[in-house]
Amino acid sequence: MTVDIRVVRAGQMYRYYLRQTVVGDGRRPARTPLREAQEQAGVPAGRWMGRGLAVLGLTPGEEVTEAQLRNLFGDRGRHPYADRIEADLLAKGDSPKAAFKDGALGRSVMVTGVDFVFRPQPTIYLLWALGGEETRRVIEAAHERAIERVLEWIEDEVAVIRYGKDGSYRVRPPGGLVAARFRHYEARSGMPLLHDHLLLSVKGQRLDGRWGSIHTLALHENTVAASALYNEIVAAEVCEALGLATEPRIVTAGRRPVMEIAGVPHELIRWTSRRSDQIAACLAELEHEYVTAVDDDGELKFLPVVSERARAKLNGMAARKTRPPKQKTLPLAQLRAWWKTSAILTSGVAVDVINSLLEYARAAAAAIRARIAAVVDVALAAVDVTATVFVMNGGGRFHRRHLLAEARRHLALVLRGRRSDPGLDEMIVAAAISTYCLDISEPKTVRGLESDYRLYTARWALSDFPGRPRPPTPAPDPDRQPPADPG
Repeated sequence: MTVDIRVVRAGQMYRYYLRQTVVGDGRRPARTPLREAQEQAGVPAGRWMGRGLAVLGLTPGEEVTEAQLRNLFGDRGRHPYADRIEADLLAKGDSPKAAFKDGALGRSVMVTGVDFVFRPQPTIYLLWALGGEETRRVIEAAHERAIERVLEWIEDEVAVIRYGKDGSYRVRPPGGLVAARFRHYEARSGMPLLHDHLLLSVKGQRLDGRWGSIHTLALHENTVAASALYNEIVAAEVCEALGLATEPRIVTAGRRPVMEIAGVPHELIRWTSRRSDQIAACLAELEHEYVTAVDDDGELKFLPVVSERARAKLNGMAARKTRPPKQKTLPLAQLRAWWKTSAILTSGVAVDVINSLLEYARAAAAAIRARIAAVVDVALAAVDVTATVFVMNGGGRFHRRHLLAEARRHLALVLRGRRSDPGLDEMIVAAAISTYCLDISEPKTVRGLESDYRLYTARWALSDFPGRPRPPTPAPDPDRQPPADPG
């Protein structure tokens, strides 16, 4: 996935985000003003996003200040201008209690937001790092437009405010949401990694004007669909602007292919993956400890097979255990010069390929577009999406969001970097549900009556699929090249 999510608690804003995230994950010097620290780190200022800015007196693209972050994310969800509001009311003679209340956005909360991290596929940020200045600007613009589109989708289709007894009532925030975006240029290893942190506030306004908190679980549940939407949009924007195309590559044995920019050598991805190799090695050790762990009676504590959920948790543990300290940040121009020199000296890719990476990618794109037509058949896509989700869930139950994420993956595979018609993913999902899915929801529960939480299964069983012997899985080879585009 290219979109990660984690919750933001009030204390974390002070301990981590205001010290590191807002300055490119570096170490902010003590008593250094925020904008000065960002200039020293060579990263741009944070910018406000979201349709909910107007009611708070903010505008899209406005610079994010430290006081605004402290109020909205650090002080349990207060107005970004809470200090100013309280001072004005106190000057008019209001009591401190009333002034404090007017500076709040509803009830105080401990979880003040969520941190979405958006990063494009490796071949895209490699073109961004090693290409020319115009290529860099195009990719950054595509990256920003994809983030904006995902945020709009979250506002319209995902975010809900819970209120009433036990949160039984749910409503979309009609005025939209508020988010602060921060740009980073590199990974902790010093390798290129264009990515943005989007700090999304949990505060939203209901129809009656009162402030409530959005349900963070819904954001977590839709992260895969958000990642698929981001990938589809950023690839289409980059490919259309630069004349490129995507191709499926099997990066990890036994896992599904990912869509990468055709013509960008896989050796360059290996050049940037030092940190991934460290995490993979640590993950293998943790998985071995997991499947061999025993209790006091000598019985296995866990299942002998690592589930996907357990693997995700172990992967997070491996990432934290192998996390190196961030190196001193440099201006982007110096980073790009260093990256190109390092790639030429250590990646094993020919110098002329690195210097003409965009031209090689365009040549590969021309060959793909000449032999592969981008034809989306909604009926066939519905079959493919339903079958894939059904099998990936072990022949069990799934929700609409699983179909939506798979529909977006299907479009990315078929279109090869071309833009899709608006709403095409929703059309595929609607066709899949109406034709190939059975609704097995439990209408007794309030959640079971909501469209986002209706349970489905396919109109067939796993036994209906013909069994085919699988070839033995080869041992992983760190220097293995991905197969050619299967067409």
